Parts: sequence; structure tokens; C-alpha cells
Amino acid sequence: MCKPAYLFLVVLISGAFNLSAQPINFESLREQYLQPSDKWPKPFLDPGIAHHEIGLLPAITFPESNPFSVAKMRLGEALFHDPILSSSKHIACASCHDRDLGWADGREVSFGHNRRFGKRNAPSIENAALWETLFWDGRASSLEQQALMPIQDSNEMNFRLFELGLRLNINAYYKSKFNEVFGKNIIEVSDVAKALATFQRTIRSRNADFDYFMHAITQEDPKKKDFYAKKLSDQALWGMHLFRTKARCMNCHSGALFSDNKFHNIGLTYYKREYEDLGLFNITGMPDDVGKFKTPSLRGVMNTKPWMHNGLFASMEGIINIYNAGGVRIPKDKNDVFFPETSPILQPLLLTTEEMKALEAFLNAITAHPARGPHFSFLSRSK
Repeated sequence: MCKPAYLFLVVLISGAFNLSAQPINFESLREQYLQPSDKWPKPFLDPGIAHHEIGLLPAITFPESNPFSVAKMRLGEALFHDPILSSSKHIACASCHDRDLGWADGREVSFGHNRRFGKRNAPSIENAALWETLFWDGRASSLEQQALMPIQDSNEMNFRLFELGLRLNINAYYKSKFNEVFGKNIIEVSDVAKALATFQRTIRSRNADFDYFMHAITQEDPKKKDFYAKKLSDQALWGMHLFRTKARCMNCHSGALFSDNKFHNIGLTYYKREYEDLGLFNITGMPDDVGKFKTPSLRGVMNTKPWMHNGLFASMEGIINIYNAGGVRIPKDKNDVFFPETSPILQPLLLTTEEMKALEAFLNAITAHPARGPHFSFLSRSK
């Protein structure tokens, strides 16, 4: 899908910031960050910004209304990879969430039924258990609610839920498995959602270099501490410091997910143009929400290009250049109450070329190999 090229021109601005960085005392920086996080340098945050410190992922929790069991998770795994959930029997959940592609699909935007293209890039399902809302526009409040929406979407799996129920209830394999898990003779679509949600909650990021570094902080054995600490290179450590300070990333990308779970407009709305996507406004109807999308998690980010809600960018260097320039700003039309306004959080950063490379090194350091599959060692049985 071709999009206006003007957005890419901002990459050229990066030349204006190609200055020499001041020498960094990496030994001192490492000593600072090998302390407990409450003793780290304070992050650069705008007034009123609430945040959680970046760190290790918490335990996976399951709601009381849908408790974990291995059998239910395995049933969800089978359904996730089975195109039986689509009207054509050609599209599965895994079609857009491929394990080998970081549980995304590597496409600018996904296609589904009859190869129709959607508007949005498929997000990874890694760490889906930790999201407060699902989808780029937050229209689902739980994985159980989310699971049935792609099935019904005409651009995705294009299936009516009552027809799905009929199809599954004449399938001997699924009749047996659902009876084993839920103790019912009839398959209910709500139980399909529960099984899919249970499987998705077990897809958790592997440890990245950043996680090993975080483990070093609590190690008492000097050899283990040194081993884990060295997992994070000097360049990535510098990038971590910049991420928290000069680059201002913590204003939106904080906590274990490296996301504030909130919605922001970064200037990619295409308002009243061919690729218009109004984002959160489609859910709330509030003029101030035009063009806002959920802050994506940066864990595993280097596995899931192209990036942004519309898959516009395949170069992380280009993305960092854009943020360095202060984002994409279009003058607001004060006569149009719905005209989207780019978030004031985005400001020119004056990062040097070396600093931008360090930031990218840190993004690689919070990216591990894609999750292999269900992860059991961090499970917590209920909320």
C-alpha cells in the first residue's frame, strides 16, 4: 500500500542533529544502573505523567471467570491454529499472529477473507495477558471479548458466531475436547473465547539482554552478577539511560511492557485523506480522541516490523529520526472541532547520531527471540 512520501522526508532532518556526543563514563553509568531501580537517575517526564519504572515482567494472571488449566490452554492452542474458525476455512488466528514472525505477520497491514486488506498492522500477542485493553483502538477490555471479534470481522475471518457454533458442534474432535474441558455436551461460543484467551495468556516474552541485566541487580553471587550484567552492552546501557532521560521515551513507554497502556496521537491519522483512520474516536466519539492509538509495547519490538498502527515504517532508524525531529506535526484547523492534534509530548530531542544508535541498541536489548509457545513457569492462577 503506497502512502504519501512526505512523512519520510523528516528522516532527512536527522542530519541537523549529527553532532558528536560527549564522552560517556560507562563504568560509572553501569554502577548507577546496577542499583535497585528506585536509585536510578530520575526519568525525564512531562508534568502530570504517571509512569511505572521499566523492569521485569510480572506473573501471568487468570481471571476467576476463566481459570487456567492445561487442557483448556491446549484446546485454545488448537483453535488458534485452526482455520475452522473462519467462514472460508482458510484463515486462522495464526495467519496474522505467526510465532516465527514475533506472533505478528510481518505485513504492513493484514489481509483476511478473500484477501481483503484491513487498515491496521497486526500487533504481536506476546504478553497479551498484561494489556488493560486490546486492539489499537482499545475496543476490547478482555482477551475473552477480543477473541471473538476477528472471527466476526468481514475483512478478517468473516464468520457469524451462530454458524461457528453449528460447525464446531458437528466436529467430533472438538465435541470431545470441549466436553473434557468445560463438562458440556454442547459447544458454546463463549467457551471458544475462553479457550483462545487462556492460550494467549501463556504467550510470554523470553528473557532479553535487558532482563538478564535486571536479574544482575539482585544477584549475590559475584560471578553470576558479573555474567548477567555483561549481557547488556555499553552501547545498549547508554541507550537505556537515554530512553529514560534525554530521549523522553518514558513519557509513553514505561513499565514492564514498555507501554503506558494509554492512547496518543503521533500525527499519523490521514485525516480527510485516503488512508484516514480516526483511532480511539471510533470507540468513544470524543473529538479529542481523533487520531489516538494505543501505545504499543516495545518488548520484542525488533521482531515485529513494519511498525506503527498502519505498518508505515520498516526502518527503526527512520522512526527514531522522526521522534528526534519532534514527530509529525500538522497545523490544527481551529474551525474543525474534529481536526486531530499531535500530542504535545512529542518534542525535538536534539539526539546525536551516536545517541540514536545507542537507543536502537537498547531496543535490540529488550528484544529476545520470539516466544516459542505456552509458558508455564510464571503462571499465577487467578487475579
